[in-house]
Amino acid sequence: MYPAITALSGNDKPVMGVKPLSVAVVGAGMGGLTAAATLRQAGFDVCVYEQASRFARVGAGIQMMPNSMKVLRRIGIEERLRRISFEPYSHLNREWDTGEVLRELPMPETLFGAPYLCMHRAELHDALLSVLPSEIIRLESKLVGLEQDETGVTLIFAGGTRARADAVIGADGVHSVVRDIIIGPDMPIHKGRIAYRAVFASRLLNGMDVGLSRTKWWGIDRHIVIYYTTADRSEVYFVTSVPEPAEWLTRESWSAKGNVCELRRAYEGFHNDVRAVLEACPDCHKWAILERQPLARWSEGRIALLGDACHPMTPYMAQGAATAMEDAAVLTRCLADTNGEDIEEAFRLYEAHRKPRTSRIQAISSANTWMRGGDEDTSWLYGYDAWNVPLTSKTMKGASDDAE
Repeated sequence: MYPAITALSGNDKPVMGVKPLSVAVVGAGMGGLTAAATLRQAGFDVCVYEQASRFARVGAGIQMMPNSMKVLRRIGIEERLRRISFEPYSHLNREWDTGEVLRELPMPETLFGAPYLCMHRAELHDALLSVLPSEIIRLESKLVGLEQDETGVTLIFAGGTRARADAVIGADGVHSVVRDIIIGPDMPIHKGRIAYRAVFASRLLNGMDVGLSRTKWWGIDRHIVIYYTTADRSEVYFVTSVPEPAEWLTRESWSAKGNVCELRRAYEGFHNDVRAVLEACPDCHKWAILERQPLARWSEGRIALLGDACHPMTPYMAQGAATAMEDAAVLTRCLADTNGEDIEEAFRLYEAHRKPRTSRIQAISSANTWMRGGDEDTSWLYGYDAWNVPLTSKTMKGASDDAE
């Protein structure tokens, strides 16, 4: 069930009979579960702590690009996802009213070495859970404190329970408690944007086909992305970005309901294909798109951050979960490279390699210019392979200098 990760960095996994490094992962989202899977495959002892009492089926789609699919391929869930997901022909970018094609990027598997899949977030989450033993997932574990010393870290949870681990990975999202503990609290940046989203049955479109591509319709000050989430195209998803009065921007919850009539008014004048999707939509959710400044550092001693906890980004490049998955693979490689014997050095190497890339993606995503037009190179993003990118000392030194 857990095929060995080969060619991590040239070192073997921990020797049988030697107690493996214990790693506590805080947060059971996409990044946390991916980290748990990659670390377990590398031979580490992993436990995942999640504050929720159960996993809810959040009504949202997610795009898995070739760079993230390479991570998922190694942990063994690619074929499962292929069977249930929609595989778009291309990234299609169109003018909001005329439908003129601004840029189209076909996405055959041969282009970047892995497929491009669109799916329901819950299906991806379930697939990640399927490769992890249920006993290592500890629900109702709300972290309130961390105490570390030279031998490990003590995790303190609400209610007074404690746990001990050699290392802690904070994969607890944009509201990260781990980040607040080791870095200090930060304030979200309000840029006046909100997003509507909905997943609903394609039959409500009354025969309309939203196309074989993932389509982004670019407006003057707003956009909407539309795609199927299932292999049989029985389910369609859209997500938007629109201006919103500042008084609503303190809300960052994914569970807030939106008003479908307000949503439709926000897209008056858009192409008939967009209007048809919004007219068919029975209800929607709405959340504020808030940003945060890049962090100066991602770790402290035996505690490191991953994904949205250290580099939260807007959804405009569909790279939030993808970069968290890349983080998980590189972090695992760095820990395996030291055989778990120098945790702090492994975390420094992980950050030095990852920060330049995630900072670049953050900046482009924030500007919301990706593939609007032109012919900029996309291979640096989608062609990246977290398992095989060089992690030599020279590479790390250069990455560290670039990050300063």
